[in-house]
Amino acid sequence: MSELTPMMRQYLEIKADYPDAILFFRLGDFYEMFLDDAVKASRILDITLTSRGKGGDGNDVPLCGVPYHSAAPYIARLIEAGEKVAICEQVEDPKSVKGIVRREVVKVVTPGLVVESESLSPKENNYLLSLFGDGGSRWGVAYLDISTGDFRVTETDGEDAVWSEVACVDPREILVPASLRDSGRLAGRADLAAGRMISAIDEWVYDRDYVERLIRSHFGVASPDAIGCGGLAEGLQAAAAVLHYLQQTQKGRVDHIRDLRVYRSQEFLVLDESTRRNLELTATLSEGKRRGSLLGLLDRTATAMGGRKLRQWINYPLVSVEKITNRQDAVAELVTAAGVRTAMREVLDGVYDLERLNGRISLASSGAKDLVALRASLEKLPPLFDLLDGVDASLLREIRAEIDPLEDVKELVARGIVTDPPFVLREGGIIADGYHAELDELRAISREGKGFIARLEAQEKGRTGISSLKIRYNKVFGYYIEVTKSNLSSIPEDYIRRQTLANAERFITPELKEYEEKVLGAEERIVELEYGLFQEIRQQVAAQGERIARTADRLATLDVLVALAEVAHERGYCRPVVDEGDVFSVTEGRHPVVEALNVSERFVSNDVLLDNAENQLVIITGPNMAGKSTFMRQVALIALMAQMGSFVPAAEARIGVVDRIFTRVGASDNLARGQSTFMVEMMETAAILRNATPRSLIVLDEIGRGTSTFDGVSIAWAVAEYLHDTERCAAKTLFATHYHELTELAVTRGRIKNCNVAVKEWNDQVIFLRKIVPGGASHSYGIQVARLAGLPHEVIERAKEILQNLEKGEYAEGGVPRIAKGKRGTAAKESPQLSLFEQGADLVRTRLAGLNIAALTPLEALNILDELKRMV
Repeated sequence: MSELTPMMRQYLEIKADYPDAILFFRLGDFYEMFLDDAVKASRILDITLTSRGKGGDGNDVPLCGVPYHSAAPYIARLIEAGEKVAICEQVEDPKSVKGIVRREVVKVVTPGLVVESESLSPKENNYLLSLFGDGGSRWGVAYLDISTGDFRVTETDGEDAVWSEVACVDPREILVPASLRDSGRLAGRADLAAGRMISAIDEWVYDRDYVERLIRSHFGVASPDAIGCGGLAEGLQAAAAVLHYLQQTQKGRVDHIRDLRVYRSQEFLVLDESTRRNLELTATLSEGKRRGSLLGLLDRTATAMGGRKLRQWINYPLVSVEKITNRQDAVAELVTAAGVRTAMREVLDGVYDLERLNGRISLASSGAKDLVALRASLEKLPPLFDLLDGVDASLLREIRAEIDPLEDVKELVARGIVTDPPFVLREGGIIADGYHAELDELRAISREGKGFIARLEAQEKGRTGISSLKIRYNKVFGYYIEVTKSNLSSIPEDYIRRQTLANAERFITPELKEYEEKVLGAEERIVELEYGLFQEIRQQVAAQGERIARTADRLATLDVLVALAEVAHERGYCRPVVDEGDVFSVTEGRHPVVEALNVSERFVSNDVLLDNAENQLVIITGPNMAGKSTFMRQVALIALMAQMGSFVPAAEARIGVVDRIFTRVGASDNLARGQSTFMVEMMETAAILRNATPRSLIVLDEIGRGTSTFDGVSIAWAVAEYLHDTERCAAKTLFATHYHELTELAVTRGRIKNCNVAVKEWNDQVIFLRKIVPGGASHSYGIQVARLAGLPHEVIERAKEILQNLEKGEYAEGGVPRIAKGKRGTAAKESPQLSLFEQGADLVRTRLAGLNIAALTPLEALNILDELKRMV
């Protein structure tokens, strides 16, 4: 260390405190990076990597750098690449310091703590999430969007629930205790950790005494009970880790985080990770795109904060009938009042992102243009008040009462900041005329400069008689009088020589020197004074951050209500009746997204009736591509939309409040966790059977298809029976299957009904009618669907032949099925090996041997007789 230069020694001392971050080390007009940081940053940023021998031992030191005044896009690219960036500034004036300038890290930028708009998606929160579990089943979850100040905490039971919450929040960065990261437990959820930075927090941070002190200190309360966190032991520990991390990275500048919102899963309709994905709530399954998701359809919000609020409503539908009804009342009034709705959209369209403006102002990272945007947004409030003055819905009246006009903030910014300020804060031109007397005086001096120089030049020409005399200025010598050498004999005695040129001499006079000191001093003072005044104004606005945040939240809620009303009006949605009953009834329901995207084909609506008395479980059969999955997903989406307060795509709907929606749809594996498609299917099914209640809604598609036919039928049958017979989890269920054997459940189970998707056969073709009708399907039309998919004609014809043989139970001598053919289409040779297929007579005998004739009902006997007839 003693061989290093003083500057490199300082760099390495600071870098030692931030080993996991790329250090932006301020040197003059550049942020420099050295050693490994330089190598890594140059590769990510695609900038030149150079070196110089400054290590003190003759070895070259790798280095690269970026201009400090345009560092933001470089930092954004590093963050996008999953890196942290520590910003190290000069905290002393180099002009007043002998030797090396003192430097300190003033902020650490991480993926979860981004506030710059270039790195943020306007309609998505950027969350930092913290997890804490003490080894039991209870987990604390806290998450913060530092750009908006949104800070929430909850507790969950079990790892499945906590990872479901992680999937819902979708954080950019996750904080965990160091022991949890090092234990390897996170490796099992590499799928959710992928693309997210995992940051370890020292174990001592979770000490109960430290946690309570940190919470009390930050929120200024006597006890966590004062902010509604009483009893949330693990939740508080997770939240304290967030606050501790902020102290380490933001150096205490987080005054806009004034509230910690506690929520509990019982307050919302619970959606697990699989359900969110299968229903394509915020992104499509195939491409992860917003377009094609429920969010993409419903988002007609005019503001960025409204878009984020809508995403929250979709992710956290309500279960309180009163709260749902309040939202519905507001949407209903806005649907009816088309003129008011349109006018509100126009006003809201001119409102900037107040939440993120407020965050940047509070963090002292905002520019003058941010303050102007705040003022412009506040100027939109008076016409909005006029529109809200005549509303009847209680939620709209509540919004009107809670929107703060913030007249004092608007007046301060209007009086202090020019209408179109520059981006750079330290070059002047920010503060409005008339705001500060000294500044106005200095500006007058600066503005009069040209006139003074012109008058002085004319005066000196007249006094000396030198017509070519000129007064000029440069940064090196300041103001000077230039006289050609041929006129030197005419200069007065008070001219003081400053510089000699080839053809001229440059002079100053006492009057010119006095003016120079006055003007140049004024310009420097103007820049210094303007920056100080801007900081004062920004601090005064930041002090009103809580009022700004409350107004932003109310405007975001209004924006969502207007957007939902706009979609309901445009798409012809109805207002569902939401109550505490167990009836789930939809008349002429449609899939909201498919209906909107498929404009070339009229969407076929369908009815559904589910309850806990007679229609608890509906078995749905029918061919692939007929619309079973679409129908089931639309039922789930209608339930979710109703409980988030939206109107729904149907003619009529009655929704008994659902506590959870479960879906088991589609085939997927998880190679990262060593799980096959069938294993994933069974694990998801197991989670449903463990957690479902009679108030839940379950969507099951093709249970048991990932294994052998007999195994699959057996599992599907047993699952259906369990859902019907087990009182604890007798949930309303839609059960789609190709196992037609399951339709027999309706004979023995009173709350099971059969439905199928109607099709029409014509000239060996199948026409999908998309209509759900009572009864089971006779067969699956798989070969017809294969033809539509483009399989070769030879394959289709051979498949039809095999199907006929299987259905007739035809076998060759020796027990070999006739579907088996050798090369060139010849029949397979007889084999002494036992056949995997029983002879038809054997199947009949086995079935008869297992019957209890005395216990059969007449209807069951007829069904079995029909089955035996098909087996021979």
